[in-house]
Amino acid sequence: MFAIVDGGSSKCDWIILNDAGKILLKTETIGFNPNIIDAHLIPAEIYKNLQLATEALKIEYLFFYGSGCGVPENCLLVENELQKVFQNAQIVVKEDMTAAAYAAYDGKPAVICILGTGSNSCFFDGENIRRDLPSLGFLIGDEGSGNALGKILLKNYFMKKFPADLHEDFSKTYNLKIEDVISNMYHNPRANAYLADFSRFILERKSHPYLQHLVFEEIKNFLDYQVLPYEESKNCDINFIGSIAHYYEDILRAAAAEMHLTVGKVVQKPIESLAEYHLKYILPKLKN
Repeated sequence: MFAIVDGGSSKCDWIILNDAGKILLKTETIGFNPNIIDAHLIPAEIYKNLQLATEALKIEYLFFYGSGCGVPENCLLVENELQKVFQNAQIVVKEDMTAAAYAAYDGKPAVICILGTGSNSCFFDGENIRRDLPSLGFLIGDEGSGNALGKILLKNYFMKKFPADLHEDFSKTYNLKIEDVISNMYHNPRANAYLADFSRFILERKSHPYLQHLVFEEIKNFLDYQVLPYEESKNCDINFIGSIAHYYEDILRAAAAEMHLTVGKVVQKPIESLAEYHLKYILPKLKN
């Protein structure tokens, strides 16, 4: 049995397949970004999921692709914690950008972007992933993401930049006190997910001109910082993974067109595409 995990900062999508490639289980846990949560909590969080706990010792190979796993020490930390649960499995831990590249691959080289709770980018030629830009994290990076949209929303609300109708709507929806927001930003171990959750306010009112403009400008910000630096971006598709790319695909394509970029594939949840890539390119090598 094989397990494949797409590990975002907010949550992890899990899929378990048998040797024939049949899907046996699809489930989810909280996100396991080791930069945000204590990695030692990973086993306990997995055991909360009874389906995963039941299958754990049957897993022979586990492929974990996680946000925050872009450095070797974090990969090793997550691998060690996963091994405590999946004791009979060979475990591979790589960064979430690798999963995005695999899931968004459509047979030709492309710039691959993550645009969900966080954001990131790379160039993938089908075999090699090239990263020209660092991931700056949710405090100073993550342009265009749910986290970035949530921060802009909070800033514009408290600094009284909203039009009157939105200000009143936001006030009634959240009844926020600035003290509570500051406390969550500085003391909540999942502050990025806390901030990203406010982006739901935009999604539920995405036809409002003020919010459309806000999203449009922030996506242009993402394209400016994380796509245009790739020389290939003008001559190849820009493929996207993630909920923000999915829900705002029309705005994304409009912003890209204004910047003379071509958006190709947009995938909301990469887990099934990721499984297909493994079945086609990775698992056959393991069986030989």
